[in-house]
Amino acid sequence: MIIHVTHDAKESEVQTLVENIEAAGFKVHRSDGERRTIIGLIGDTSKVADNDFKKYRIVDGVYRIQAPYKKANRRFHEDDSVIDVGGVKVGGSNFMVCAGPCSVENEDDTVALAKQLKEAGANTLRGGAYKPRTSPYSFQGLGKEGLRILNVAKQETGLPVVSELMGTEHIDDFVEMVDVIQVGARNMQNFDLLKVLGQTNKPVLLKRGMSSTIQEWLMSAEYIMAGGNNNVIFCERGIRTFETATRNTLDIQAVPVIQKESHLPIVVDPSHAAGVRYLIPSMAKSAVTAGANGLQIEVHQDPENAWSDGQQCLTPAEFKDLMQHINLLVEMENKTIEQAPIIQH
Repeated sequence: MIIHVTHDAKESEVQTLVENIEAAGFKVHRSDGERRTIIGLIGDTSKVADNDFKKYRIVDGVYRIQAPYKKANRRFHEDDSVIDVGGVKVGGSNFMVCAGPCSVENEDDTVALAKQLKEAGANTLRGGAYKPRTSPYSFQGLGKEGLRILNVAKQETGLPVVSELMGTEHIDDFVEMVDVIQVGARNMQNFDLLKVLGQTNKPVLLKRGMSSTIQEWLMSAEYIMAGGNNNVIFCERGIRTFETATRNTLDIQAVPVIQKESHLPIVVDPSHAAGVRYLIPSMAKSAVTAGANGLQIEVHQDPENAWSDGQQCLTPAEFKDLMQHINLLVEMENKTIEQAPIIQH
């Protein structure tokens, strides 16, 4: 249930309303938007009559929310949420370009690549330190050493770091060393992990499960937000369909659907969706024109010799060329790519 508050409501009147709602046994989610203040009731409202709240002078309307996701619901928060990622904003008119290797391999190459990516226009750095691989014999990542290397690259470039957390046992390292904690497709419904992330205030990049519906995806975000962490960014990375010509099928429709249903930003990962290099530029451009709030693209200085997923990595030169097109499209969409913070050496 949500309550719309009148424009002329005094803060003391709003506080009284909130206190009375809490006294009735509900949790309250308050959203102060540009157009109005919305009070959300979280709990069993089945026994509550709309007229119980309409008696207050400041109540402009009472509406029931049928969807199971509440805090992620746009009706609870009408304005676009803008998430601060280590000094770079994503959401609303702010566009994030996150790029980097599938796996961190060594310090020299990672730092050199990060400098090329920033020069080309990226404003966040992705890199895998712990890798969920289909085969147990594939490279599993450098672990904490990979996080250290990413932080060296951040110190050199100012690019905030995005990296994937696979389980709760490394949460302290990620909170300390990562600007955005990525939840991979395989962990989208790892509810124990989502609950722990909800206890942090660290931005979370929530990738869509390969066979998950949009409502299931929204409910995973709700798990994080229910714990008190509202800094969630959706990431569409392709879903599993009957098609075998590509690794996954990029659900570009998910972008406007998520933006209709939720106030949270959504970015698109064309690299994992395509699984092959030649499709990445066209899918990235499609994501921008669909209204996405950002891109996540895998880039490697030598894809043929990458330790993981080289076939879906652009070269730095290809990424630089793509960014010339992305910059134009982002501008046409009335969005801006905020530069990463400048590091003083």
